[in-house]
Amino acid sequence: MPGGKRERTFGLMIATAIAAAARAREVTKVYGQGQAAVTALDRVSLDIPAGSFTAVMGPSGSGKSTLMHCMAGLDPVTSGRLWIGETEIGEMRERQLTRLRRDRIGFVFQAYNLLPVLSAAANITLPLDIAGRRADPEWLATIIAAVGLSDRLRHRPSELSGGQQQRVAVARALATRPDIVFADEPTGNLDSKASAQVLSLLRGSVREFGQTVVLVTHDPVAASYAERVVFLADGRIAGGLDQPSPESVLDAMKNLGE
Repeated sequence: MPGGKRERTFGLMIATAIAAAARAREVTKVYGQGQAAVTALDRVSLDIPAGSFTAVMGPSGSGKSTLMHCMAGLDPVTSGRLWIGETEIGEMRERQLTRLRRDRIGFVFQAYNLLPVLSAAANITLPLDIAGRRADPEWLATIIAAVGLSDRLRHRPSELSGGQQQRVAVARALATRPDIVFADEPTGNLDSKASAQVLSLLRGSVREFGQTVVLVTHDPVAASYAERVVFLADGRIAGGLDQPSPESVLDAMKNLGE
């Protein structure tokens, strides 16, 4: 992997001619104080181009989930600046951040986070219902068809397989037409067939709907569905890879410590 300052700014050169859905500049995140302080992110700068599918990978403790949480406004940074589109989020109050996350960011987590008392349809429209917004029937029909759940809309989560529940979660993330979707280990609880369905769905949302997706994963096969991979090590950008394959991702991961 190449070294030096260029690694820490991976994505800046790529995004110069393309609008960024999210940006990080010199972001540092420290947990704890004094001798107990742990630097999870160390001056990370990264652009996520709009309409792209980016995977973020690294060893356990590399800072990949912390980076996602900070860029999505879920966790405040110690220093540095963050944007969603042209909106800087670092100085926002919690109520403003809540509104931004609800209206402009979609989330898919390893745990499906579906409400067990609601049907699949009600779980999908939940963010819109909370916001008091009417769903666009045509858009809802489009994403429900894309996730292949037209015949499962009345089922509650307990009546769905793990893969089906995660597809409901993806549909929920897309329902608001967000600027960007952050997916943190979304296939961690799924078998290989269900994982492929969810990853194909995320990739399809980029290609067919122009969605922007950031995938945090430890799985080289999952990362290969993305258009590019950004690698983290010890809280810093350690390199990147375009048009990845599982084999090229594995090779890059092996070289992170060299």
